[in-house]
This record gives sequence, structure tokens and C-alpha cells, in this order.
Amino acid sequence: MYSESIAPVSSALAENISRAVFGKDDKIRRIVCALICGGHVLLDDIPGTGKTTLCKALAKTVDASFRRIQFTPDLLPSDITGVNFFNQKTQSFEFRPGPIFADIILADELNRTTPRTQSALLECMEERQTTVDGETHPLGGLFFVIATQNPIESQGVFPLPQAQIDRFLMRLSLGYPVRSQEKRVLDEYMTVSPLDGLKAAASSGDILKAREAARHITVSDALKDYIISLCEATRTADSVRLGVSTRGALQLMRASQVWAGMDGRDFVIPDDVKAVAVPVLAHRIIPRSQSTIRVGDTGENIVSLLLDTVPAPING
Repeated sequence: MYSESIAPVSSALAENISRAVFGKDDKIRRIVCALICGGHVLLDDIPGTGKTTLCKALAKTVDASFRRIQFTPDLLPSDITGVNFFNQKTQSFEFRPGPIFADIILADELNRTTPRTQSALLECMEERQTTVDGETHPLGGLFFVIATQNPIESQGVFPLPQAQIDRFLMRLSLGYPVRSQEKRVLDEYMTVSPLDGLKAAASSGDILKAREAARHITVSDALKDYIISLCEATRTADSVRLGVSTRGALQLMRASQVWAGMDGRDFVIPDDVKAVAVPVLAHRIIPRSQSTIRVGDTGENIVSLLLDTVPAPING
């Protein structure tokens, strides 16, 4: 069973991360899903809700290299990708890799840097390679980006273009914790950070093996038609100016396969599609102006409505 390569690894990862990030089990599970899927995650939330803590917990949970890149207005593309420098000893140019060559990347406050520098991340995320001075350098097989941005900032920021947002498999928002979980944060972090005690729960090889197994999880023709129907519905809805692309449909299928494997199944059911549809599709939708469409139309609300209205296959 292909799920035997996915379920134990995903469960170990999620359980380990939850030792440092409390009350966010559903978000943790989705990030683990994205990691195994081979996609990237955009954490879109206000400051202080645990975005960086979650990223660090994931990095410690996987026995792989980790780098954090703080995006600022003066950051240059070469600060991310690396540079060619002249070695006086060898009298030749050598490539000095940038932080993008780590396995897990935290792109912190991505919308604070210029479009030119943002685009340097684009080739890396899509092609899993970077080009410096005409020479192409492949990135590691695990390569996984978690980017954060603060949606309430309006000064000193450069909003991500839709083409770049579409490169992320999922967009998630952690939100405020419930009172009991916030109390637990105060208790657990009062004397020492739980992050300090986290040990690796899986290797990069385990992740790559699970990633390959997920490609073999069965998706029936009926479920493929259901995925296409959902995406087509976003393109024809009155409240939508730009609907989900074919890339979005493919990403939804891939995430559904991983979700099924995480539940110990070698086949996808409609509930798998529904479980990941909002974080996979919502950020790919541009709603029409709220001056002409009812207030409250967001990508999340539109996808949730379509999940209630587009018929799902009965037998999967």
C-alpha cells in the first residue's frame, strides 16, 4: 500500500510540530500535506500568531537543512540565489550558493521586498532551479518554501502579483488561538521554549519517499470530473473576476492524493477534495469589486459556497 509510506510519516511530523504549536492541528496537518505534496505554503496573517514558530518547528521536525530569509526593501536577488566571485587563489570564478539552496526555506515578510527580488523566488519555486550569470543551478529534491506576509500592512510593502501567488500550493491563516490554547502558550513558554526540545521525527528521505508514493494514490475519473467542475464553477461565478487555472486543478488533485494517503487510503474520496479545496483554490480567485457584488465575497467564501453547490460523486 502506497499509504504506508505516507500515513506514519505525516502523523509523526504533525504530532511533533504540535508539541511547540498549540491549538492549530488542522493548519499543521495542511502544512504537512503541502510538504509531502511538494508544493509551497503562503502564511497570510497578522503578526504574533505563531507563523515563524510553526516554520521553525517544522524545520526541527525534519532532519534537513533550514534557512530563514528576512525580506526587506533593500534585499537583492543575489542575496537569495547566490553570486559568482573571483577566487584569488585559483584565479577563477566560483559560485557561492545563497540561502535558497537549503531544503526548507522560511521567506519571512515576503511582501516587504521589491518585485525584482520577489521574482528571484519565482523560478526557484516553479522550476526548482536558479540561474546566475547564465548558469543554471538545480535545487535540492526536498526544496520547500513557507512564505509569510502581513495582510494589514499598507505602507512599505509590495503586494505579491497574482502570478506569484499562484505558485503557492496553499494559503493558510493561523488566526488567534482559543482562550484555553492561549493560556497553554503562556504556561509552556513561561520558562523555556518547547522549540528547544524538539527532535527530528523524519528524514528528508522519508519525505521524498512519501512524495513519490502520493503520485500513485488512485484518483477515479469521477473525482477528476468533480475537481474540474469545481474549477470551472469558479470561472463562471458572477462574483469572480478571475477563476482557478489548470495549474490550480492539478494542485487540488495532488493535495487530495496526499490527504488520502495521510488517512491511510490508496484512493481519493470526495471528502479528501473538500478538505483541501479552500486552502488550495481560494488564493487563486480574484473576486469582483464589492461595490457591485454583495459584501463578504472572498476567495474562501466563494470556494466554500461552490463545495455546497457543485454535486460530488456518490461513489467517488
